[in-house]
Amino acid sequence: MRGSSRIGSIAARRGAGSYGAAKAAVEAWTADIASELGPRGITTNVVSPGLTLGSEFFRGRLTDARTDRLVAETRNGRPGTASDVAAAVTFLASPEAGHITGQVIHVNGGAYLGH
Repeated sequence: MRGSSRIGSIAARRGAGSYGAAKAAVEAWTADIASELGPRGITTNVVSPGLTLGSEFFRGRLTDARTDRLVAETRNGRPGTASDVAAAVTFLASPEAGHITGQVIHVNGGAYLGH
């Protein structure tokens, strides 16, 4: 069993203009790929982070007020880290995740509760 993951974003479910639309397309594409590759024993999923500090994503443009607002939206009261995202990707690539495919795994501290 082999697995692959794509990186999505909470923006796919919350809007965010063209960026959110692009990330929503990644989710739809992943569902299609899961159908195509599943019979060959290949899983594919999306890891969809929320606020993740310690990356270059915001390039210094995230204000303290916006950070505080985004953290307040989480259920665990903290921003995500690159390690949180890496742990999800690592799990999905493991044999233990061999029956998980075509899914969106939200790594956002509960800021978005998937449906």
